[in-house]
Amino acid sequence: MTVSSTPLLCPDPEGLARAAALLRAGACVALPTETVYGLGADARNGAAVAGIYAAKGRPSFNPLIVHIARPEDAARYVVWPETAARLAAAFWPGPLTLVLPLREGHGIASLVTAGLDSLAIRCPAHPVAQTLLAGFDGPVAAPSANPSGKISPTQAAHVIEGLTGRIAAVLDGGAAEIGLESTIVSLTGTPSLLRHGSITREMLEAALGAPLAKATTPAAITAPGQLASHYAPDAALRLNVTTPAADEALLGFGPVERAALNLSAAGDLREAAANLFAMLRALDAQASKIAVSPIPARGIGLAINDRLTRAAAPR
Repeated sequence: MTVSSTPLLCPDPEGLARAAALLRAGACVALPTETVYGLGADARNGAAVAGIYAAKGRPSFNPLIVHIARPEDAARYVVWPETAARLAAAFWPGPLTLVLPLREGHGIASLVTAGLDSLAIRCPAHPVAQTLLAGFDGPVAAPSANPSGKISPTQAAHVIEGLTGRIAAVLDGGAAEIGLESTIVSLTGTPSLLRHGSITREMLEAALGAPLAKATTPAAITAPGQLASHYAPDAALRLNVTTPAADEALLGFGPVERAALNLSAAGDLREAAANLFAMLRALDAQASKIAVSPIPARGIGLAINDRLTRAAAPR
């Protein structure tokens, strides 16, 4: 669906009802989650899902995450083992995506899974997303609401900047609290961590009572967020920089000097995660080269480094 401009909907009863009606009509609507803004469409409607790929310019071999209103809704679409029940009890609603085998009669459009026999699914915690999903009463496919490969949006204004005129509406839920995409765990075989996020390996293993297999680079895309180049600014990005060049804008972390912007002057990794995409976007608008201070590779710092590595990868 192409429109001349994209309206911004308030998260009041009228705006939520309008967003749900647009989803039912097969349109694409951006919605807030606690991680980043997602570009939603009815996951059962192949034409609606095709609208996501068209609006984003996303390659069709890259599967999508389906969002549901309630944890118990997952069993409508996927096989639900005990491991999934444990993780959902611990982290849903929340920023965790589970990849599970599709169940018979699932009704999910094949474009959502990119032809795979598994589905990435999550139950978001954001109250606006929860209300919209409950009102729509169906599965919503929703990758990040930005042009494919570009910086993920953490505010409604970021969505408008990248996708205005390409989608039906943006539901404004304020700034994303976490600011990084969800952690992804595959339960299609041996439980394995596919993408780092705010829910860490240690938290997951504690809930499971067993270790997770290490994430590896797959020969083919098996879940969202596995492209080598992703989340990328137009500016060249250099990582782990302690002394930036004269022509580089420094995205700092901790008590560094001459930072154009600082993810967290106090060295708080959660603050840094929440600021990452918005600050990358701001520096991208004013500089052709960006240097990034070293980020500790622990906890949510692993997720931050994952996103930065993909953003800096050759394109």
